[in-house]
Amino acid sequence: MAIRIIRTEEDPILRKTSRPVTKFDDRLGQILDDMKETMEKANGVGLAAVQVGLLRRIVVVDVGDGSGVLELINPEIVEADGEQEGQEGCLSLPDKWAIVKRPEHVRVRAQTRTGAWRMFEGEGLKARAFCHELDHLDGHLFIDRMEKMLTEEEVRRLQNERVNGKETDA
Repeated sequence: MAIRIIRTEEDPILRKTSRPVTKFDDRLGQILDDMKETMEKANGVGLAAVQVGLLRRIVVVDVGDGSGVLELINPEIVEADGEQEGQEGCLSLPDKWAIVKRPEHVRVRAQTRTGAWRMFEGEGLKARAFCHELDHLDGHLFIDRMEKMLTEEEVRRLQNERVNGKETDA
């Protein structure tokens, strides 16, 4: 496994549309393993292949809910409902945070590393992560969907409120 370089906002690849995966082989497995290691080293909850310079429809997600790292290949949202509004950041836009509206619940159809199709479901943070990472596959960044960019002071306040167990409506 290897840590890959995460592309940042000024890299034009982040605005490109990723291509479907058609080969389910050892190379794909290596890409998934590298993405997992890269995401974990960066303390992220999700990573799209385009963020490491690969224009392929691949994402990994781990929101720390006990379900482990989810690998989604050629993913598509098949159902979305409800609404949540919350703080969002991105490994490709370090030190930028914004308030973004996302669905509260999503169902995603995607392939596994062996090519089998399966359904993934998420609520709250997992739904947010699925939507955020799938946006990357179509060249969209969270700042394209933001309601409001947050200042450093607002980010600190929200983090302190979360740590202290208070609900916030940013």
